[in-house]
Amino acid sequence: MMSAFLISLAVVALSEIGDKTQLLALLLSARFRKPIPILLAIFLATLVNHGVSAILGQWITTVLSPTVLLWIVSLGFIGMAIWMLIPDELGDESESINKWQKYGVFGATFVLFFLAEIGDKTQIATVALAARFDSIGWVTVGTTLGIMLVNAPAVFIGNQLAEKLPISLIHKIGALVFLTIGVAALVQHYFFKV
Repeated sequence: MMSAFLISLAVVALSEIGDKTQLLALLLSARFRKPIPILLAIFLATLVNHGVSAILGQWITTVLSPTVLLWIVSLGFIGMAIWMLIPDELGDESESINKWQKYGVFGATFVLFFLAEIGDKTQIATVALAARFDSIGWVTVGTTLGIMLVNAPAVFIGNQLAEKLPISLIHKIGALVFLTIGVAALVQHYFFKV
């Protein structure tokens, strides 16, 4: 199951670089300038969101045939590869931050990050990874730590780090990882019958 953890960590960390939730973390950091409550809120929001997503991924394996599930997960990973090549943009979140600011740094960050993760590529990847690896726990821990691995430096270092990262190259590497997982699952099933 260590492979479920490591692949989940790597896939989500690569997906998160330049993602709208990373941009939100940068914006929250610039607004509140309190990294510890921001990081704790990001961690808990991600843990809850990805935990539910992993449970959903596991449930899907009980209602779909293995062949249908294989095709959905494989095509899902291939679709994620394409999605990785489309840069995310963060709309004007100042109004949203102002709306939730009354709940404090932790509360505003938790709510905004949780909501931003809904339907995000890292959440969808978590569902697919849990379906692929049959491991709610390891996938949830891996994807949550993948989010933290990328967002902790963003919160502490802010825009200086974001401007120095080759975001386009990282997105291409992430797309290649998703594509490889999707194609490998199909090849493994149809040519190696594992």
